[in-house]
Amino acid sequence: MHPKVILNGKLTDATRARLPLASSAHLHGRGVFTTVAVYAGRPLLWPLHWARLREGAERLGVELAPHDEETVRADLARLIEANGVGRGRARVTLLARASRGLWKLAGSDALASDLLLMTGEARAAENEVVALTVSPYRVNTLSPLVGVKSVNYLEPVLAWEEARARDFDEAVRVNERGEVVSAAMANIFWVIEGRIHTPALSVGALAGTTRDCCIDIARDLSVPLVEGVYALHDLGEADEIFLTSAGLGVSLVTSFDFHTYTVSAGSVAARVREAFRQLTLKDPTEPR
Repeated sequence: MHPKVILNGKLTDATRARLPLASSAHLHGRGVFTTVAVYAGRPLLWPLHWARLREGAERLGVELAPHDEETVRADLARLIEANGVGRGRARVTLLARASRGLWKLAGSDALASDLLLMTGEARAAENEVVALTVSPYRVNTLSPLVGVKSVNYLEPVLAWEEARARDFDEAVRVNERGEVVSAAMANIFWVIEGRIHTPALSVGALAGTTRDCCIDIARDLSVPLVEGVYALHDLGEADEIFLTSAGLGVSLVTSFDFHTYTVSAGSVAARVREAFRQLTLKDPTEPR
């Protein structure tokens, strides 16, 4: 994490930023966030990130006003410059105050939510070796938080930490029906006989912005792609596997379930990764 943050429009040292203790975010975890990749000092796919933040806030009852897209976008650019971020990531977090929930603070000010912006280094290089395992922790598709990038993020974190404790880089998570959902911290794609497969949102997958981008890239490359319902044995038949997230970009999996994968230069996964890399070199304000 970088030393400067912006809290409710004010640039300050991260160590000096103060949030209200008795808030709906602290007491109940009512809040949403999005992680934005930063390339050449500019946020990638910002409109998609803002749309997801707004939708998640609406679903969880977090008031977005008075924070508007134009102001937040300008504040994010200011923070990126202040922290000298060239290649990295930014997190935009919207935290509800005490206006809702079982515990309500009398006499609190009128601000309904706090908006915190922070930046940091990229999570990992796209070429990093990714050894994949299966997580013992399942995704509950009946949860009201499913599909929302909520600050209630401990389950994915615990799944990721458990995999790392076993010397893996990431873990595949399945839902209560045994259907493949995602990796702990990323969306998952795999290739079988030239066709890309990825879990449908209905199984509990998050509508990741990099996921959506790669779906568009597959269409542009005329590579068939299917969003469907899959079991682990379907993933075990993959010729290639890759993960996507704002922090990772497009990351190729090298091993899973006793299989090792060697990705050639002209493979489907390598083509998608290269197309994504080319996208990051463009002005992110330009249409694709």
